[in-house]
Amino acid sequence: MSIQEKYALTDEGMRNVKLGTVWTAASNLVIFGGVGIVYLLMEALMAHLTEGAPLPPLAPYAAAIVIFAVVLFATEYLAYYYQYGVIYKESGRQRIGLAERLRKLPLSFFGRRDLADLTETLMTDVKTTEHAYSHVLPELYGAYITLAVAAIGLLFFDWRLALASLWSCPVGLAILFGARRTLQPMMEATRLRGLATSEDIQEALECVREVRATNQEDRYLEHIHADIDAAERQAARSEVACGIAVNGAQVVLRLGLATTVLAGATFILEGSCTFMTLFAFLVVVSRIYAPFDQCLMLIAELFSAKTAASRMKSFYEEPLAQGGETYEPNGHDVAFEDVSFSYDGGEKVLDGVTFTACEGEVMALVGPSGSGKSTCARLSCRLWDANAGRVTVGGVDVSGVDSEVLLRDFAVVFQDVLLFDDTVMGNIRLGRRGATDEEVLAAARAANCDEFVSRLPKGYDTMIGENGSKLSGGERQRISIARALLKDAPVVLLDEATASLDVENETQVQEALSHLLVGKTVIVIAHRMRTVMSADKIVVLDGGRVVEQGSPAELLAANGLFARMVHLQTASAEWTL
Repeated sequence: MSIQEKYALTDEGMRNVKLGTVWTAASNLVIFGGVGIVYLLMEALMAHLTEGAPLPPLAPYAAAIVIFAVVLFATEYLAYYYQYGVIYKESGRQRIGLAERLRKLPLSFFGRRDLADLTETLMTDVKTTEHAYSHVLPELYGAYITLAVAAIGLLFFDWRLALASLWSCPVGLAILFGARRTLQPMMEATRLRGLATSEDIQEALECVREVRATNQEDRYLEHIHADIDAAERQAARSEVACGIAVNGAQVVLRLGLATTVLAGATFILEGSCTFMTLFAFLVVVSRIYAPFDQCLMLIAELFSAKTAASRMKSFYEEPLAQGGETYEPNGHDVAFEDVSFSYDGGEKVLDGVTFTACEGEVMALVGPSGSGKSTCARLSCRLWDANAGRVTVGGVDVSGVDSEVLLRDFAVVFQDVLLFDDTVMGNIRLGRRGATDEEVLAAARAANCDEFVSRLPKGYDTMIGENGSKLSGGERQRISIARALLKDAPVVLLDEATASLDVENETQVQEALSHLLVGKTVIVIAHRMRTVMSADKIVVLDGGRVVEQGSPAELLAANGLFARMVHLQTASAEWTL
């Protein structure tokens, strides 16, 4: 596996890592040139002092030192630039690439992956790999190049001292990389423990009202504390194991200096080596050890980055919801033809479902909870793909159309409205990003938004808080309908759009919907039977199968499941306490 694949680098990121490595090695080797200048000067001065040789002219040495300083500055600058200046942009490219990939993945992927897990990959894993790109990879591979070049030079200079000096580098690295099989599973376990803690905290924030309402704070916090303690213990074990491996490798690395001194002293006593030669070796070897020493301190991040990169690559290994960019339907009838479906290979949710929602009509899907109503809506706009059978829009099989292209013809109003921490105007404009202010305001008026927006401090420019926290349920729903009106798509899906509203809000929302539904193909999902009594056609689902379909009058006359549901809801409306 190449370095680019191993660490999930983009082409530009790999290029910058290579350049960072080259300039890091160049900077290290230039320092050896400075050592050489000092060595030659010291030898000349020693010859003058001990042998009476003439004092060497200092001007060439001074010029050489100036040139050395300039070249060192240039190489250090370029090494820093390619290690830190541009490589940090790699994390931006990775996050954008991951986001683009996520945008094209089918929703089944998100059903398998937890939100905290996805967030951890997008934020923490990218940050981990970023640190490896900037601090470890260029330094480590630059150190390899420096070691190779220096080893060749030192072997020619004095092979005995070279062996005494350099043996510790491969041995130290072998110890550390040999421990990788033990360290990487421990790091993965640490990551999973941390992820479990993040999931607990996220769940606690999302469910804080329910936890308090049921007096479960102590029990819930006890569970979170236990997960945090387990994460801390696992992190401590990983740090200790990594510390033992890193410090062991550093000790071995430092032994190289000791063996250099011992060997050099022996050779000096034998008369086969000069003090200046030993001095030069010690300076050069210390410069070889310096980048390795820094890399060893960060090598655990390199192992962690490899694990993080493998999780990032898993996004790219997921199959995309692909389809053609060309989409020319003949009208916008939505037809299900013997459709079967199950989530992730589980129990069938739909089994042989067949019906048609005609353009210009309102078709309602009704049935008990779990009968497959919402699944039909999701399949119709290709949020999921059918396992068997066909779903067509205007005679075109939706499985062959790119989901983003297909969704241009769909406006969806869900029961659970999702709004952004933006202005009212900004949230409505999400329906059509290029819409003018006048078009946005027209859609808002048609959705009866003026009534509550006029009470807001800044009107349509008021920030509404996270997920519209400053608005009521009915107000959020009307913004959602305004968004759908602005999109003006030929197919409209209403999934329990009024289920959570009181009578007054429901009346206002239904009035807003009347503007949206004219001339469109409309599929309505509802539990309240009175909301579908004006539909042109009703399809009744039970256990994932179509058990009845027809007009409301026909189904009431048939006295089947629909009639029984209407009767039960009518009877429940008369209950009193």
